[in-house]
Amino acid sequence: MFRKIVLALSIIAIGQSVLAVDRNELNPEFFSRFNDECLYYYINEAIENNPDAKQASFRVEQYRQQVKYSFSKELPRFSVAANYLGIKVPQLDNFQLKKNAFILPFMANYEADFLLKNRDKTKSEKKSYEASQFEEKAVYISLLSDVATVYTNILEYDELLALSQEKVDIYEAILKRDTKKFARGTISTSQLNTSAKNLETAKNELENFQKQQEVLLMQLAVLTGKSADCTSDLKRGKFEVFEYQNTIPDEVKSDVIFSRPDVMQAEKMLEKAKIDVRVARKEFLPTFNITGLWVFNTIAPGSFFSWESSLAAIIAGASQDIFTGGRKIANLKIQKARFEELFEKYRQTNLEAVKEVNTALCFVKHDSEVDKNTLSKVQYEYKNLENSRKKYERGTISAPEYLNELSGFIEVQKEAIQTKNQRLVNYFTLYKATGGAV
Repeated sequence: MFRKIVLALSIIAIGQSVLAVDRNELNPEFFSRFNDECLYYYINEAIENNPDAKQASFRVEQYRQQVKYSFSKELPRFSVAANYLGIKVPQLDNFQLKKNAFILPFMANYEADFLLKNRDKTKSEKKSYEASQFEEKAVYISLLSDVATVYTNILEYDELLALSQEKVDIYEAILKRDTKKFARGTISTSQLNTSAKNLETAKNELENFQKQQEVLLMQLAVLTGKSADCTSDLKRGKFEVFEYQNTIPDEVKSDVIFSRPDVMQAEKMLEKAKIDVRVARKEFLPTFNITGLWVFNTIAPGSFFSWESSLAAIIAGASQDIFTGGRKIANLKIQKARFEELFEKYRQTNLEAVKEVNTALCFVKHDSEVDKNTLSKVQYEYKNLENSRKKYERGTISAPEYLNELSGFIEVQKEAIQTKNQRLVNYFTLYKATGGAV
């Protein structure tokens, strides 16, 4: 009895839960550490409005209601039916039964769960519900990682577009000078064509960057639950100040890895499969049923709801299948095979979890070094550009030579932007790999 009361209270608690993921478990504060209010705004918008994430929440709700549905089968069932009865009976002395009658039976049925088979079925459904909660969390964590990655790439393209426009301006200036030189006959057609070709290449690069950024803006809009037509309204910060304001760990504890939502989901599904095997075994045992019946009628003498016009009965017994064509044996074997399948899936999920975390840490470590080295490279190139500028001012090199040096420096700047972007994206990859526990 005490176990039934505890279970009932648990079901009520489940029934009071809100149809939304726990924000604290997603650790959205991680994204507030990048010195960018726009990113944090888009993260919150995605949590509230993303349709894919809401689908996962509604799947959780389905499993939650399935637990309540299964629990209802453990309780007694009451029913009532109103029936018209027309009969032809022989006359027995002075005792007469009416030929037309109205019958109102009240019925109660309860399957006595002495073997806890129905209790195990409810436990199995509850494991499915718990697994769906972890699946929901995994969907949201993946969503937030995607939003942050897309947003960072948009900031990257803002910088790349500005540098590409500078490069186009440089090649336009070079082509204008070479056109004048060609008119004076001081350069060949090949040199003029090379300058024109460089300009067209720079224009194509600019167009490609614009295309990529427009696609990313539409993707960000959809991820945050907005129409792709409103990309012009999407605000963003500056890439040059976009930086993580904390320390990325060099290692991750194993407890964090094995608390990932996909690992926990696989564990809950394995626990469910174990219970299902137990239920399949109990299907071979008898079923105990208690049925109560209280019928009011107008056939017998007396008023309708009087004791004289009612019939009461109670039936208690056990039933046992003798032959089911091997159905129960096959079901048991199916559940055992399912358990073994999920056990291997659980092992593989653990291995993948460790691999993904280690891979993310590896990316962070090496790409941080690459970014650091690239920044040093930018400093060296800047010093070379300053030397070229001084030479140009002294007249020892021509304007096209200086412009070519400036174009080369822009390429190094673009490389630095790309390495910084890759380093930052790796942080979001680590966030996803650790299940948000960064």
